[in-house]
Amino acid sequence: MNAISTDAWTVGRLLTWTTDWLATRGSDSPRLDAEVLLASVRGCQRIEIYTAFETVVDDAQRSRFRELVKRRGDGEPVAYLVGSREFFSLPFRVSPAVLVPRPETEGLVVRVLDICRPLAAARIVDVGTGSGAIAIALAKQLPTAAITATDTSADAIAVARDNATRHGFADRIECLQCDLLDHPQAIGPWDVIVSNPPYVREDEFDSLPRDVRLYEPRAALVAGPTGVEVIQRLVATAAQKLVPGGWLIVEIGPAVFAAAEAIVASHGQFTRGPTLLDMAGLPRIVQAQRT
Repeated sequence: MNAISTDAWTVGRLLTWTTDWLATRGSDSPRLDAEVLLASVRGCQRIEIYTAFETVVDDAQRSRFRELVKRRGDGEPVAYLVGSREFFSLPFRVSPAVLVPRPETEGLVVRVLDICRPLAAARIVDVGTGSGAIAIALAKQLPTAAITATDTSADAIAVARDNATRHGFADRIECLQCDLLDHPQAIGPWDVIVSNPPYVREDEFDSLPRDVRLYEPRAALVAGPTGVEVIQRLVATAAQKLVPGGWLIVEIGPAVFAAAEAIVASHGQFTRGPTLLDMAGLPRIVQAQRT
């Protein structure tokens, strides 16, 4: 067998070159980005890349890979380039109509599971569902729960419905297009209202990472001048639609956690639970229990 030329574009050589180039373009995870993009082009799992370093990549795949790498270098999120993202160990289709699911948001799922596992048939609504990742992860772990997912965006609801169907939960998750819970089929009462709402202040937007600022849906990120406009409305709505003892579980950003806590504390129908920290030690989840 002839030896592979050292000039051949093997999997290993492509990954090395691409990792170095993406690092110069500001990627926070250049090696991971390169591996995910190449695995997508080759139609394999990322782990399979590690046993194929000496494999020569053909011209067609290399051309497609080059196109994706250029777009990633321009800042486009990898999840949009490959059309999927893993969340709570499940794959989700994503598009520019929805936020890319993030590891920090998995904390919402963990907290809701803690609340709902003792309940025979929990009633849960995910407000601002986006890709449907939270609702679907909960449906997977809570087989007797009744779950509804809402979003103001018709395009986001279409993505959430598609993901629910892909995971076999189309008959268990009701997806509704509406503002918060403003829909006849979302009146509750609910045991848990969970939400990852917009919480970025307008003056924070320009400081967001380029891939977030330029490509992810602004309406799903920015709440307004204070960053808690949506949270304030959600707390007022939840007070009317939670059962006594029910929980509102909301993701927040470190810049607005104090304002979000104050909104809950000032509302007469809630007891504020402890704000939970994410893996980086930052305040991430505000909790409110209906009295």
